[in-house]
Amino acid sequence: MSRIARVEQLEAIYGMPGPASTVKVADRVTPHYRILIEKSPFAVVATSGPGGLDCSPRGDLPGFIRIHDDKTLMLPDRRGNNRIDSLRNIIGDPRIALLLLIPGSGSTLRINGSAYISTDPALLESFRMEGKPPRTVIVMTVDELYFQCARAIIRSDLWNPDKRVDPKSLPTPGQILASLSENTVGGESYDREWPERAQKSMW
Repeated sequence: MSRIARVEQLEAIYGMPGPASTVKVADRVTPHYRILIEKSPFAVVATSGPGGLDCSPRGDLPGFIRIHDDKTLMLPDRRGNNRIDSLRNIIGDPRIALLLLIPGSGSTLRINGSAYISTDPALLESFRMEGKPPRTVIVMTVDELYFQCARAIIRSDLWNPDKRVDPKSLPTPGQILASLSENTVGGESYDREWPERAQKSMW
């Protein structure tokens, strides 16, 4: 197996990026990038900390990533599994990256920067949903952002409803938990009760 060890080796294979790959990079939220952020209901949050790397999904109503100003974004941390891997990482290393998806669109948006975690009461209150504020808000300073071309979405045929995987062909969360815990956690009851439990704890 041939192993690449130097950047120069990579550049010899791939060459240098064209103008469209570099001119699209902005150091703040531009009017066009504002539209993409406001239309996105889903983001993947990447962080790095003493415990390692983390890549975590975030989903909410479109516009849940609030544009405070052209250098500052805010993300509410809604209810989840309480592992708080991303938040732990931000405490140890403020670097953060976002990948935003917009249903039906081939373009994605990549945002890199740094972040801190806020518990400001007024800020939490401003993100209240169904009477419930988030416990924290991630405040992100934007260093760079740029759109990613549609090739990955096109290759994956991601938005094609005819390509959706039948959930019955996949292991359920209850089955995975049971297999990893010697049946002490999870199982059929977990799968049966989860939809109602999730609906009651969405926010």
